[in-house]
Amino acid sequence: MNTPVTSRRRLLRFGAAAVPLAALGAALPTAARAATAPSGATLRMPAETDPHVRTFMAWPALSSVWPRSLGAVRRDIADVAYALSRFEPVVMLARPSQAAEARYQCGSGAYYGIEVVEIPNDDLWIRDFGPTFVVAPGAVAGVDTNFNGWGKAGTKYAQPYANDAAAAATLLGQYGVDRVQASFVGEGGSLETDGQGTLLATVSSLVNPNRNPGTSQDQVEQAMKSALGIDKVIWVPGLAGQDITDCHIDCLARFVAPGRVILDKPGSKTDAQWVAVYEETKRVLQSATDAQGRRLTVTELPGPDRAAIRRKDEDGFLSSYTNYYTANGAVLVPQFGDAYADGVAYAILQAAYPDRTVVQLNIDNIASGGGGIHCATQSQPVVPPAV
Repeated sequence: MNTPVTSRRRLLRFGAAAVPLAALGAALPTAARAATAPSGATLRMPAETDPHVRTFMAWPALSSVWPRSLGAVRRDIADVAYALSRFEPVVMLARPSQAAEARYQCGSGAYYGIEVVEIPNDDLWIRDFGPTFVVAPGAVAGVDTNFNGWGKAGTKYAQPYANDAAAAATLLGQYGVDRVQASFVGEGGSLETDGQGTLLATVSSLVNPNRNPGTSQDQVEQAMKSALGIDKVIWVPGLAGQDITDCHIDCLARFVAPGRVILDKPGSKTDAQWVAVYEETKRVLQSATDAQGRRLTVTELPGPDRAAIRRKDEDGFLSSYTNYYTANGAVLVPQFGDAYADGVAYAILQAAYPDRTVVQLNIDNIASGGGGIHCATQSQPVVPPAV
């Protein structure tokens, strides 16, 4: 294992954010002190465009989750890891019994290297079950958002998640990063920030009894502000019950930079309910201001023609270019096989990120499970210099 680049800091003051979730019962705090570094600076969730130490990924483990396509999904994951390794180190979590296969498939010719660490997991969606990092000058911590399988126990979306739920704490311990246990239940894909105190989130995925029963939107907001160092949350309604995530924000709207947002625009033949989600989100974003009082500039990112890319058995196929991932010097984005839409997505993202290389990847096997490149990755940020 690589030597962690950040030292372990045992004296971080976490305030209410460090209280174990079980101790809080059903009621979350209506006010909480933000987690702070020893210097007293607030630990904040950085923008994904800030420099990374590494990217974490996870090797899909269970044929019960991917009954017809586990091998193909693993090939997609290996392809994403290899592409990422051109730009920054990649760490792949894998079950001990599957680590050798993960090492073999990821290959030895990766540019920065792909390290496989033996941490038990269930699925590949490390964005959701992995830690969400927060930083301050000279300090870093990982927020464990209490992954509960998207609250899908007893539904058609239910799948094993006990290993995934424990992975954030194990990973942070292995890399010597302190853990903040959030006082809310959520996933990394439900959290999108500009790095300057503004968070985008959907009501449907967080203010939901399958994650946070008996809590109000204001209570969930205060808990997120505390754990993530957020000053303002811009809420969009989303849509509950129609996908496994209850409409995560990272498939819908992303910050390009402070004050600038990419909005997913559904492609032709998209179901009407998702078109309505887009229209409502656009209305909210066009009237919103961020934590600094700026109005948002919204750029639409059109999706592919669903009729051109979807097989009959793939109603859950995620055809969102907006679920891209920004690595050091690169933007990794899906390529769905609709040549026109793929080209438009490339042009829009290259214009949005002129100093990064846009890399398009065929991830149809991952997308068939309702996720994308962003869902399959989690960045560890570089610690800002101490002042």
